[in-house]
Amino acid sequence: MTGSPIKLYTPEVLALATQLARWPLDPAMPLQGRARSQSCGSVLSISIEPDECGAIAAIGLSAQACAIGQASAAIFAEAAIGQRRDTLSISLASLEAWLRGDGAIPDWPGLESIAAAKDYPARHGAVLLPWKSALDALP
Repeated sequence: MTGSPIKLYTPEVLALATQLARWPLDPAMPLQGRARSQSCGSVLSISIEPDECGAIAAIGLSAQACAIGQASAAIFAEAAIGQRRDTLSISLASLEAWLRGDGAIPDWPGLESIAAAKDYPARHGAVLLPWKSALDALP
C-alpha cells in the first residue's frame, strides 16, 4: 500500500457508499448477477431490468464490500441506465488497464471520486465489482 488510508476513505467516498440505498436489490427483476473480489472477499449482487434492446433500464444493488466497493457501485449505478453489455465490457477492460497503470482513468462519470484506490491494489477487485456483476447478469 503506497498511500494513506485517509486519502482513500475521503468524506466523498463515504458519502457515495451511503448512496447505495437509492438502488435496492430487486429479486423480481429478470436478470441477476453477482461478483466477488478475489483480493478482499467483497461481494456485489445486482438486479437488472433490461429494455427492449437489452440495455439497462433499471438496476438494484446489494454490496457486502468496503467503502471503496460501495462507492464504486454507486458510481456505476448513477450512469448504468442505457448501458449495454458491449459498452460495459469495454468499460471494464479500460478500468482494469487503468488500475494496472496502462492507461488514463476511464471515461465513466464519477470515477475520479475513487481514483485514489489505484494506489491500493488490494482494493482493485472492489472497484471492479459493479462491472463484473453486471456482465454476469446480462446475456
